[in-house]
Amino acid sequence: MKRRQFVVIGLGRFGAAMATTLSGLGHEVVGVDAREDSVAALADTIEQAIQLDATDVKALRAAGVQNFEVAVVSIGENIESSLLVVMQLKELGIPTIVAKAVTPIHGRILERLGVSRVIFPEREMAVRLAHSLASPNVLDYIEFSEGYSIAEVPAPETFVGQTLRQLELRPRFGLTLIAIKRRHGATGEEKTSIAPGAEEVIRSGDVLALLGSNEQIEALDDLLK
Repeated sequence: MKRRQFVVIGLGRFGAAMATTLSGLGHEVVGVDAREDSVAALADTIEQAIQLDATDVKALRAAGVQNFEVAVVSIGENIESSLLVVMQLKELGIPTIVAKAVTPIHGRILERLGVSRVIFPEREMAVRLAHSLASPNVLDYIEFSEGYSIAEVPAPETFVGQTLRQLELRPRFGLTLIAIKRRHGATGEEKTSIAPGAEEVIRSGDVLALLGSNEQIEALDDLLK
């Protein structure tokens, strides 16, 4: 995997988690925050943690932010600061800007400013949790588009021992299998098989990642019950 350069601006809970995860994946990460304690908390975890006012374009330029491929703006509480930081990053020519939004209006303004992607962490987590509560057999859930989702479900016992060809998931359930998660050997190491072939046999304990309409996923959840 190519090592990329990320700058994360705003090192609250979301920003800190983003920075440490990207660093753990082997990428170069610089974290920026105006608060000394937030910067100090990540000083030994990521490539570099810098204390500065990210609304000041001169300070950003002096820190070399203009040289990064991707900027993540995780300032959500202060909407004015969030928008101003995005404007400064656009001026610096950052090619990809991802920004956290806290309200729909905040999100729409960010889109109009030309950010590459707007995220609503709390709303997205709430949607995932709501679906997991409504469908207890769904282990994880990602909204793919309006009305369609990707869900991880344990392989039903009736599937075990059958090949994907025999199961006919699309004709029978309207679902597309994206991947299979499976634990191997005595160590229990988990491996993921992406787009498995038609002759792949489902085993007990497998977790299936399925793409389909919300109604089709709910129908499968009923079957699991």
